[in-house]
Amino acid sequence: MKKLISAALALAMAAMCFVGCGSSASSAPASSEAGSQAASAEGAGVPAEDIKVGVIHIGDPAAGSGYSYAHDQGIVAMQQTLGLSDSQIIRKNNISDSDTTAIENAMMECIEEGCNIIFATSWGYMDTCEKLAEEYPDVLFCHGTGYKSNGTNFNNYFGRIYQSRYLSGVAAGLKTESNMIGYVGAMGQENGEVTSGIDAFAMGVESVNPDAKVYVKITNSWYDPEGESQAAKALIDMGCDVIGQHCDTPNPQLEAEKAGVWGVGYNSDMTKDAPGAVLCSVEWNWGAFYTQAVQNVIDGTWVIGEHVDNYFGDMADGLVVLSDLSDLCADGTADAVQAAEDKILSGEWDVFDGKTEIEDNAGEMHTVEGADYGSINWYYRNVVQAG
Repeated sequence: MKKLISAALALAMAAMCFVGCGSSASSAPASSEAGSQAASAEGAGVPAEDIKVGVIHIGDPAAGSGYSYAHDQGIVAMQQTLGLSDSQIIRKNNISDSDTTAIENAMMECIEEGCNIIFATSWGYMDTCEKLAEEYPDVLFCHGTGYKSNGTNFNNYFGRIYQSRYLSGVAAGLKTESNMIGYVGAMGQENGEVTSGIDAFAMGVESVNPDAKVYVKITNSWYDPEGESQAAKALIDMGCDVIGQHCDTPNPQLEAEKAGVWGVGYNSDMTKDAPGAVLCSVEWNWGAFYTQAVQNVIDGTWVIGEHVDNYFGDMADGLVVLSDLSDLCADGTADAVQAAEDKILSGEWDVFDGKTEIEDNAGEMHTVEGADYGSINWYYRNVVQAG
């Protein structure tokens, strides 16, 4: 089965489909000297040869898998598509998103090196982006995930990753033999980014296997390699024979492979990490966003200090994809996944459509539109909190 949307097609579609999600404008203080070189005058944009891009990573992309790797692959795609030189990309790696001093220092280094636009890729960078955006109104701060923005030089970007998570749940539901599916989550029920993904995955499971349940263990950290391994081991010891995840490293998939069970990867295709376990991986094609964001600054479509949109992409514009299904998948998986994909892409149906009532595991009913994923603080009816 081919990848749902190829990277090349995704970039082309993103150029046509890049739209805002309604950010609110706020006033900005006078430009500082350090940020003044980044100004785009009267919508003229920044010449491609002059633009400089900063990227703040919570991990090291050199790990070759997982969250930071996926983001950096998007940066690489953007650089190649737009023809930027290596000197125009400033990377700051291994910046803990719980260390505000390290975050601010990394961003300030990007500003001092002349960056016009800074991509801050982790949730915990949000407040520092907000603070520095006020101090440096001529620099564009783009924050991955989160919910804050000011409409002028600070936006957020994310997407309907739950669409691909639903599809991966179909694969997991058809594969399980114990009807116990594990899920390692970075944050608890109060975090809509993680919880919406768990619910979408669980809905996909139920669509093909109403008898299966999804057992969730939380690490309370976006990046905790050891904690992710321990959570996966605990779920496997409980009897879970498929392990999904919303965490940064491939460690849950490695534990699944060691135990002789199966898994669903996240961020990048984890088949290369655990070929004996991974059924498929829920992936971000961040290049779809990064390419268009930088192009908007070059073109003056986004005028830094005057108008910058938020971004919430989906499967149709290539931001979210499902990897190729591995040979480990159960018979019939490809057809079932394709049928669900077709419904989503046609607009006939979506996981969170704002109309359909969804029952949580306490028996309460909810309706939610996907763009409001942050409000999802409940687990779907077949989800069990495993501790």
